[in-house]
Order: sequence, then structure tokens, then C-alpha cells
Amino acid sequence: MTPLVLALWLLVELLDTAGQLVFKTAANHGGEADGWAHWRHMLARPWIWLGGACYVFEFLAWTAFLSLIPLGRGILLGSINIVAIMIAGRLLFGERLTRLRVIGILLVTLGVAIVGIGT
Repeated sequence: MTPLVLALWLLVELLDTAGQLVFKTAANHGGEADGWAHWRHMLARPWIWLGGACYVFEFLAWTAFLSLIPLGRGILLGSINIVAIMIAGRLLFGERLTRLRVIGILLVTLGVAIVGIGT
């Protein structure tokens, strides 16, 4: 994996993970209202907009990343965001990591490592 491909891959994963985390934060700070009032409250806060910005920049980085490697390999390498999001969810939101989820994290990490070595 060239330094450029590695840098783009890390940027994609960082932006995707950050986007997921700020969307979760926006949902948690959506106020007590239901329906449209909940959405109006979320849209008035910066979290939802920061999440959208993360995805705009991720789209650009992802496109550049995919221009340098085969699609199948890119998709497999991109799946490491599952691991990052689960760990960050645990650290930032206190979400549970069950034994099966930890096993899943280890298997995904192993798979990404195998694909990364072959790149």
C-alpha cells in the first residue's frame, strides 16, 4: 500500500467514524420533542451539520481512494470503520461490547489486516 493510499484510507475512516459519532450526538441532543419538533431542534444545532460536512469530505476522499485501488479491496479495507465506531461508541456513549461483538471486532480486524497486507 503506497503512502498516498494509506493516507486516503485513514482519512476516509476518520471522517466516516467522526460522521457517525456526531450524528449519534445530534440524535442524543435532539430534545424531548417528537416528530418535526425533534428534527427542528437537531437542525438548529451544529452536530448534524458537522456530521454532514464529514460525509461530504469523506465522499471526496473515498472517491480518490477508490481511484487508486480495486473496488473489492477498497470495500474490504473500508469495513474497519465498523470496529472504530463500535469502540468509539463504547468510549464516548457507554454502549455495550458483548462477547460476540468483541469477537466480531477481532474477526473484522483480522480480515482487514489480511486484505491490507495483500494490497
